[in-house]
Amino acid sequence: MLPTLVLVGRPNVGKSTLFNRLTRSRDALVADLPGLTRDRHYGKGRVGERPYLVVDTGGLEPVAKDGIMHEMARQTLQAIDEADMVLFLVDGRQGLTPQDNIIANLLRKTGRPVQLLVNKAEGMQRTRVTNEFFELGLGEPIPISSAHGDNVAEVIAQVFEELPPQEEIVDEKSDHPKLAIVGRPNVGKSTLVNAILGEERVIAFDQPGTTRDSIYIDFERNGKQYTIIDTAGVRRRGKIDEAIEKFSVVKTMQAIEDANVVILVVDARDQITEQDAHLADFVLQAGRALVLAVNKWDGLDEYKRSTAKRDIERKLHFLSFAKQHYISALKGDGVQNLLKSVNEAYAAAMAKLPTPLLTRVLMDAVDKQQPPRGGVFRPKMRYAHQGGSNPPLIIIHGSALDKVPESYRRYLEKTFCEAFKLQGTPLRVEFKAGANPFSDKTPKRITESERRAGIDAANRARNRARRVPPK
Repeated sequence: MLPTLVLVGRPNVGKSTLFNRLTRSRDALVADLPGLTRDRHYGKGRVGERPYLVVDTGGLEPVAKDGIMHEMARQTLQAIDEADMVLFLVDGRQGLTPQDNIIANLLRKTGRPVQLLVNKAEGMQRTRVTNEFFELGLGEPIPISSAHGDNVAEVIAQVFEELPPQEEIVDEKSDHPKLAIVGRPNVGKSTLVNAILGEERVIAFDQPGTTRDSIYIDFERNGKQYTIIDTAGVRRRGKIDEAIEKFSVVKTMQAIEDANVVILVVDARDQITEQDAHLADFVLQAGRALVLAVNKWDGLDEYKRSTAKRDIERKLHFLSFAKQHYISALKGDGVQNLLKSVNEAYAAAMAKLPTPLLTRVLMDAVDKQQPPRGGVFRPKMRYAHQGGSNPPLIIIHGSALDKVPESYRRYLEKTFCEAFKLQGTPLRVEFKAGANPFSDKTPKRITESERRAGIDAANRARNRARRVPPK
């Protein structure tokens, strides 16, 4: 197990900024807005050759009894239970607050080792910024600046000196499926993530926009490793008016690009909207394997179910390659089959297709239906090979291939998918025409003397022909 450092503090003290500093990334959303982070967010840092886990948490409000702040506090307490060291951040510019005292008392009761960090201390005298925080009784406060990096490396090195020695950890990079859960706000994405994981890992709340960041979670199922990504809901562009929501949408788009398989969640109780279709099209353009999860299926009568199926078939017809699952994330109905379809889609997206078989399928497809003639010549296809994965890319070589219409390209894509039984992933076909061997040959320029000599020779030959008597 990697040593785990958990960042704790009241809202807007700079925990996410420190998280990005320690992980050398921009994974956590950062803005001058209290309560921006809600779920706990894991990342990897490194001190020298020693890796560790760092956990960003939402602002801790221990007195909250219900609502979203209560759920955030519960997530933070779960993270503290996993911690080898708690980094308690306070604001050096605002000074000691009653809420800091409440959090300090709570941390003492957990029994976890705590290091008190006074953030936003850049340009301030050390004794002046730290003196009042001795009152918390958590040892000597250390001034840092998450934004500028002042004293951060020294603090982490000191923290590891206080931690017990750990066994040497081999940081192996393994290839395993990354699946992103995407959809409109309030369709049940976080509830589905919790249902797949079997625990309340992320906050699921009956309020649109609960999830603001993309949360990456590693888990294991039946001996196989996965990474699941919970994303923020994507609304129609005209309805996005907050800067934070705009950043959340960008993070969702990045998560789709980063994933191997996307689970698109739609609400069975609502009609398939234009935004559902736009989001599905973005996944398709990104070339990601896809599984369609129709959520909130429980409680619908037969008429509403048949209406929902017709609506999906009519508006999402371009996702015919994807498997559909009718589920209830809240009750767990149908969720167990999702990972099976994810595995099939991942295997199809990463499939290795041999060149001889690809060429044979291509020749059979051409024999069955030749490409239409484009101009003087008919396009000629000679052989095919695989050019990439996720999605599978087939490159076809031949001549006059720039004249092949899109309809014939789609015909070949469908033929390859059926021949190799690629279920759950789009497939792309590219054409590469051979170079004309005479394209760089320029005609020889004839000089004026050569032109005149040619004319004279032609005239002499014509005169000789006239002098020959007829037989």
